Amino acid sequence: MRSIILFNMVSLDGYFEGPNHDIYWHNVDEEFNQFAIEQTGSAGGLIFGRVTYEMMAAYWPGADALQDDPVVAGQMNSIPKIVFSQTLQQASWQNTRLVRENAEDEICRLKQQPGRDWFIFGSARLSASLIQAGLIDEYRLILNPLALGGGTPLFQGLHQPLHFNLLKTRVFQNGNVLLYYRPVPLSGN
Repeated sequence: MRSIILFNMVSLDGYFEGPNHDIYWHNVDEEFNQFAIEQTGSAGGLIFGRVTYEMMAAYWPGADALQDDPVVAGQMNSIPKIVFSQTLQQASWQNTRLVRENAEDEICRLKQQPGRDWFIFGSARLSASLIQAGLIDEYRLILNPLALGGGTPLFQGLHQPLHFNLLKTRVFQNGNVLLYYRPVPLSGN
């Protein structure tokens, strides 16, 4: 069975993007890029909501990405992708499948299949619904050493507290800290 892994960079005050989806503050350097190559290379596929999909699809197939980061661009363009959207008419980014209906059912089907783990990047509303449904198997959060003071919180709209077990950590030279967490199942489930 596959796992679904939520990966995001998060500010110290809990936001994974600033106002208007701003991610200028992401602390990215060569060490992070090497980590991204390793992580994306281990993924069976990527899962996006519409907003993140449109941002990624606008960047990774383009000339800037292919020139500035050809290895990650190659991975991002060739890996299987699913975008969940009720408003997109088509998903034209290479190897992308558009799913318009029940994301939770589709994720449950995906988890039952053999193969490598799938990652969710960004995708605030989709992530929130999958978190609430208990469909995230692992959280990989890069804690960026700054406070934004506003934006989109990673854990928006929680209906009950979530508890996690720390699996491991990794400290980057630029001050980022990667935290690997597994959710603790709620009692009675």
